[in-house]
Amino acid sequence: MEAIIYYYREYERKMEQVWDLRDKRVDGYFMMDSIWPTLAIVALYVYIVKIWGPNFMKDRKPYNINTFLIFYNAFQVIVSAYLFIQMFRSGWGSDYSYKCQPVDYSNSPNALMILNAAHLYYLSKFSEFVDTFCFVARKKYNQVSLLHVVHHGILPISVWPGARYFPGGHATFFGFINVFVHFFMYGYYLLAALGPQYRKYLWWKQHLTTLQMVQFVGIMVHGFQLVFYDDCDFPWQFAYYIGAHAVLFFGLFSEFYIRTYFNQNSKKVVGDSNGNLAQNGIHAKSE
Repeated sequence: MEAIIYYYREYERKMEQVWDLRDKRVDGYFMMDSIWPTLAIVALYVYIVKIWGPNFMKDRKPYNINTFLIFYNAFQVIVSAYLFIQMFRSGWGSDYSYKCQPVDYSNSPNALMILNAAHLYYLSKFSEFVDTFCFVARKKYNQVSLLHVVHHGILPISVWPGARYFPGGHATFFGFINVFVHFFMYGYYLLAALGPQYRKYLWWKQHLTTLQMVQFVGIMVHGFQLVFYDDCDFPWQFAYYIGAHAVLFFGLFSEFYIRTYFNQNSKKVVGDSNGNLAQNGIHAKSE
């Protein structure tokens, strides 16, 4: 019992030390005081899409939510465009270094602009849960795959430390590139949701998947390059943490890309009315 108490106190002490390293400018921001609400919401998300949702829909017909999908995808296009512009204005389009960029912990306009963008980017990961809820409501359970749920569920947990400790600098390159890709991705989904008459404009499905894979290569290179910069005033451990996520998602998308576009034995890929790729467990969706 004494050993258990000792290790528990050591754990508390180390957690307090880690918490002391937080960016105090973010204190009081929504969902930033603890990671536990994030973990709870992610757990609830998994429960809804894998257990409660399918049980609720068991004896019901699929919902016709096409109008909702149009507005939802349009909303995501707007959010992605806004975040990209804010991150571009606050650093990545001006004085940020693509080799090594420390976090500006000041209260300058640009520093606060990218801080707020990082926080909104974190919150946007929860809004993307709606993708899966729509699959459940339309009883497209084949698209609520393990990869899809892990992909969506892991991102809020992964992004929270960046918004809490490093809301700016090197870490935000991930979000900067990601929202750029999301702008086109949700634009594709929006066109698809508008109806069959717009299907002729969806010829760039494969190019969208390619763009998503290129993004992960860029994030990998950007994160792991700090191994060559000993004097970079940014924690290399967190840069590697981001790079490791890019490796994971690049592997997932590579498997999908090969299976979809190069495997002659695979079925023809088709899109549903939301433009989601029918054979893709994560519907060709990036973080």
